[in-house]
Amino acid sequence: MQHKRPPLPVIIIILALVAAGIYYGIRTLNDDGNGQLAASGTIESVVVNVSPEMAGKVKEVLVSEGDSVKAGDPVLSLDDSLLAAQRAVAASAVDSANAAIVSAQTKYDQTLQSALAAQEAQRNKDWRVSAPTEFDQPMWFFNQTEQIASAQTEVDNAKAALDASLANLDKVIADLNNADYVKAEKRLADARIAFQIADEIKIQTENVTESGGLVDAAYDYYNAAEDELDSAQDAFNALTDTKAEDDVQYARGQVLVYQQRYDAAYKRLLSLQTGAESPAVVAALNALDQAKSALAQAESNLALIDAQMTKLTVYAPIDGVVLVRNVEPGEFVQPGATAFAMADLNTITITVYVPEDRLNEIKLGQQATVAIDSATGVRPEFEAVVVHIADQAEFTPRNVQTVEGRSSTVFAIKLSVSNNNGVLKIGMPADVVFK
Repeated sequence: MQHKRPPLPVIIIILALVAAGIYYGIRTLNDDGNGQLAASGTIESVVVNVSPEMAGKVKEVLVSEGDSVKAGDPVLSLDDSLLAAQRAVAASAVDSANAAIVSAQTKYDQTLQSALAAQEAQRNKDWRVSAPTEFDQPMWFFNQTEQIASAQTEVDNAKAALDASLANLDKVIADLNNADYVKAEKRLADARIAFQIADEIKIQTENVTESGGLVDAAYDYYNAAEDELDSAQDAFNALTDTKAEDDVQYARGQVLVYQQRYDAAYKRLLSLQTGAESPAVVAALNALDQAKSALAQAESNLALIDAQMTKLTVYAPIDGVVLVRNVEPGEFVQPGATAFAMADLNTITITVYVPEDRLNEIKLGQQATVAIDSATGVRPEFEAVVVHIADQAEFTPRNVQTVEGRSSTVFAIKLSVSNNNGVLKIGMPADVVFK
């Protein structure tokens, strides 16, 4: 599988001081009679710890200790089987989401087309129909948006009136202060329904020829239902005087009227909600938006998995040499664990310490030579230049043996050393002579 080259892996940059302590040697060289300032230190370089960003089993290690690599070269790959399976599922979800969008778009287009046709019909009706005589303006005087707003106001007012009428009916019945009234009213309602059914059965049997006992049974049922209706009505009438009965009837009438008002207002609102304002169109549009949102989420999940898969290959962050290799194929690694330590051996530095009374002899950019020991007895020399002078003094390193030396204050001087031939290695002791 072809992966895009990811950003540099997480690196922890540390300044490697390979020697546990730095040998401090400040001396005046008199061999050539020049009295030049000299000091000793240890060769250093910036060490980069290379770590994977993903946890996983090591599939392949592509470099070994001592190998030279270029920035961007792959150095380690992790097993991709689990993420590959997850990617297949995510890709399937994207395909399903795309199909859902096509379906939702078709539904929306069809619904909008029908709603626009209904809107045109309503508009033509408003243009042709004369307004009631109570209206001073034609039917089309107010636009659709204004009419919808007014219809919604009427719906809200009708609902409030209906709720108030229901509350009033409950109050009227409660004011009778008679539990028997509620019972009698329920009995009367039941008896009315039963009588209506018995009457329908009686009418049906009257048209049956040679019915025999069927008609008699139907009439007996009808008579029994009628008797119960009369009894229930008498019981109900006995519990209400004329005014109480009028109050109940009026309260019930209000409920029916306000229910009808609410239904008519809502129907009118729906009739005005045509075109893009149609509830069906709004619902179809919401469904389309949800489908688009689902696609965006599915694509985000797929993109996340793709991003994770690019992290399965670890790349060299710099041009340099592999100093340490800590992983082998088959091992399980965690994010942030140091897999390799690398250094750019073309960028070599050395830090030496100069006593306070000689600091005025050192300047930024000052040239120097660096010499190292060799088996041949000839001391190779390398060009160096001062790149940093410490702003604060410090005590000499602890490995100085004399009390006087340990009590002295020195300044750290950092030099950049030319190492084009790669002879200098990290941790080598070296002597610096300032020109």
